Amino acid sequence: MMVKWYIMASLKIGKSGGREYLSIVSGYWDPINKRSRTKTIESLGYLDSLKEQYDDPIAHFQKVVDELNKNLVKEELFVKLNKSSQLSDELNNLKNLGYFALSAIYHELGLDLLFRNRARSFKVDYSINDIMKLLVFSRILDPNSKKHTYENKDRYFETTDFTLENVYRCLSHVASLKEVVEEHLYKKSKKLYDRKSEVVYYDVTNYYFEIDDEDKLRKKGVSKEHRNSPIVQMGLFMDSQGIPISYRLFEGNTHDSKTLIPMASSIYKDLGIKRTIVVADKGLNTADNIAYNIVSKNGYVYSQTVRGADKELKNYVLNDKNYKTIDDGFKIKSRIVPKEIAVTNKDNKRTKVTIEQKQVAIYSLKYALKAKKDRQLIVDKAQQLVNNPSQYNKATSYGAAKYVKNLVYDKDTGEILTSKQKPIFDTEKLNEDEKYDGYYLIVTNELDKSDEEILKIYKGLWQIEESFRITKSDLKARPVYLSRQERINAHFLTCFIALYIIRILQQRLNNKHSVAKIAESLNLTTYTFLEQNIYVGNYCDDITKDLKEIMGIDLTYKYMTLGEIKNIAAQTKKGSIRKDLDH
Repeated sequence: MMVKWYIMASLKIGKSGGREYLSIVSGYWDPINKRSRTKTIESLGYLDSLKEQYDDPIAHFQKVVDELNKNLVKEELFVKLNKSSQLSDELNNLKNLGYFALSAIYHELGLDLLFRNRARSFKVDYSINDIMKLLVFSRILDPNSKKHTYENKDRYFETTDFTLENVYRCLSHVASLKEVVEEHLYKKSKKLYDRKSEVVYYDVTNYYFEIDDEDKLRKKGVSKEHRNSPIVQMGLFMDSQGIPISYRLFEGNTHDSKTLIPMASSIYKDLGIKRTIVVADKGLNTADNIAYNIVSKNGYVYSQTVRGADKELKNYVLNDKNYKTIDDGFKIKSRIVPKEIAVTNKDNKRTKVTIEQKQVAIYSLKYALKAKKDRQLIVDKAQQLVNNPSQYNKATSYGAAKYVKNLVYDKDTGEILTSKQKPIFDTEKLNEDEKYDGYYLIVTNELDKSDEEILKIYKGLWQIEESFRITKSDLKARPVYLSRQERINAHFLTCFIALYIIRILQQRLNNKHSVAKIAESLNLTTYTFLEQNIYVGNYCDDITKDLKEIMGIDLTYKYMTLGEIKNIAAQTKKGSIRKDLDH
């Protein structure tokens, strides 16, 4: 079996049976025995016989070899593949090269230097940088347990001279670098990518643990996934480009609204961020948070519930007067009003203060139809419950019960009792809820900004929700199986760095692809060891083509030598990538 390949050749003089012979060979690295070896391309014959044809056989064939090497692009040499060769369990034949794109961002951000410099104070006999690269790259490409990640470390062309125990010990050290890493990443990325912080987005989510008992950090609270397991709360700040700024873990029973002030104080003090407009959902819209924004001379843009508003505000929102139609099925209006809020003072007492607030009311037919569609399942269930109450109990009637009157449950069994009064569908409640379909409200202290500007600022909030989805689904940040608090902290720091890198990569690729698609593509971009130093590529798509055109990382070759692969790897570690690869 033959495969064509451009390969460097050399002239070899050997001995056999006391006679010297000449051959053209190529050198390659033996990955099993971990040493250099040679492969014979062509046997030329014994030297004494060749002297009968050539005055100086060595000089003659050296010129042949030189000419071959000089014209590599034009000439083809043949590599013999032995069909009887056996696979070895000591060799990982499949190598991932997609991680080179992640490596480029990792080194652009100077994380390698940061971890190397900080590791000196820990006085460890393993490379913290090598371990962090493995954890971060695998968190994006193959998110799994630390043990699984370690066992699959040889899929990358990276140094992995460390043990699984080293990995766990590394986590304990890295946990102490959280603030250092955040500051480094923010300042470095701001310089490299011209990050904007005039508008920042904030949200809170939680992550569950597969444990029964609570501890100092992991406590039972309001789970976003309706689980009864202990959780931790995470607050996250993100910029308008979708790149994270800072995160913080809170005890699982901490209310969302109590996390914003300590988080905001941190980014202003530790990262040196100046005035911002903080954008958040209605769960963060509290008097204390509003007052903090105003006192710290920052702006805020918060959503506010319409259904839970006072009667006067509801009437203002539902009244068609002064609405301006922007598009078909979309209208907007606003007003500036004095608003009285109750703020917690230094003595932990509530004090009423009056502020000026702009209230932006919006109606979207698209949202109205979506709300109706989302509710229909609950309405259908409620009607089924009314028609067949014996098929439901207190647990299974959850959700639908809001649209049913006269529901009485047996205290012991939870069974629905119908002996005295039968359940009735609550049409009034349904009509009341339907009144607010499509309406939503945004409040702000940015009084001079137009309604359209406020709406545009608020719409960016979806990106932070997507970031949480990415960390939970694509990066599989939960459930968390670590038990020591410092290792838990390090796990989330790893996820934070991974989110940072994949978001920047997404931006570098002109936001053409989703994070999930990028991660999938990079994970599939593998090369299989063929023979000698030769690897054959297995995958190519629009993302690998964009990596070549935009970032100069060319992983579209069908065949590459180990030397060429190492050359690309080395280029990614220099913080800049060549747009062409001599082949």
